[in-house]
Amino acid sequence: MNARKLPPEGRPLASVADAAKRLTAIVEAAEQAAATVIDDAEEQARRRLEEARARADRVVAERLRELADELDPAGSGEPPATAHLKPVEPPPEPDEEAPAGRRSGSAGARLLATQMAVSGASRVEIEKRLRSGFEIEDTSEILDAILGPEE
Repeated sequence: MNARKLPPEGRPLASVADAAKRLTAIVEAAEQAAATVIDDAEEQARRRLEEARARADRVVAERLRELADELDPAGSGEPPATAHLKPVEPPPEPDEEAPAGRRSGSAGARLLATQMAVSGASRVEIEKRLRSGFEIEDTSEILDAILGPEE
């Protein structure tokens, strides 16, 4: 008698090995298919992103053209009948009640003093720069606002 020995489950050993090989092949094929699906999805996402960027660029360019046309209408080589910008008005005359030479509210002076303070300049250095560069006689208001009151 030439009977095959069966494993305890009642199946031949050869078919279990064949089944394992087939399962391995199926898993490998599924992994390859998944990788292909992922690659295709990434490529499609890249294309859609590029298309969206191109559309956004076109929308922005069109809007910029519209705004430019509003500011400077095309068609005639002549300047527009009405100006798009207001003329610069002269600054108001200094207030008679304010002390002469005091410009402690100058934004430029405050900005300079702040920058100098941040870079480590002393109160004396900042005061000298405000007096010489902005011709401010009383620098205490600016310096107190930035550095705190002098003790």
